Amino acid sequence: MKHELEDDILDVLVSKEEIQQCTQELADRLTEDYKGRRPLLIGILKGACPFLCDLMQAMPIDISLDFMSVSSYGASSSSTGEVRILKDLDTSVQDREIIIVEDIIDSGNTLFYLKNLLLSRGAKSVELVTLLNKPDRRTRDIEVKYIGKSIPDHFVVGYGLDFNETYRNLPYIGILKPEVYS
Repeated sequence: MKHELEDDILDVLVSKEEIQQCTQELADRLTEDYKGRRPLLIGILKGACPFLCDLMQAMPIDISLDFMSVSSYGASSSSTGEVRILKDLDTSVQDREIIIVEDIIDSGNTLFYLKNLLLSRGAKSVELVTLLNKPDRRTRDIEVKYIGKSIPDHFVVGYGLDFNETYRNLPYIGILKPEVYS
């Protein structure tokens, strides 16, 4: 019998429609805040791709786009605390207004590191936008100006979020059954 991804989902936490609404609201705020400017959106691979694509399509302003790939999880369900850059930017951030686009912020370690790295490279400003926020997991004091939705401390997958490179293609955010990752 074929294994279906949805068999591993305990519950849908954020529906496809809620994702679309949060994304549009964030895009509206960013469009207003950056009107007449040309921010550089930096998507954090791989998880932020669906959110980044939907977000930038809803922003009718001039933007630039680049990507970074970082890791602090590996094949684990919790952050190791060590941030490794797997793919760096192709674009200079010198004197640029940066918007880091992330799928989820939990401990804050990765974005704390990235924000400081980009500022040290001469970025004019660095703001963070995330679809999901897990404030109960925060170990770093980091300001997140643009938050789509705060969620409780569950292990979630879907809409770019994965466990061991699986579940990214679900169109919603679901709670993964504990027996799958423990």
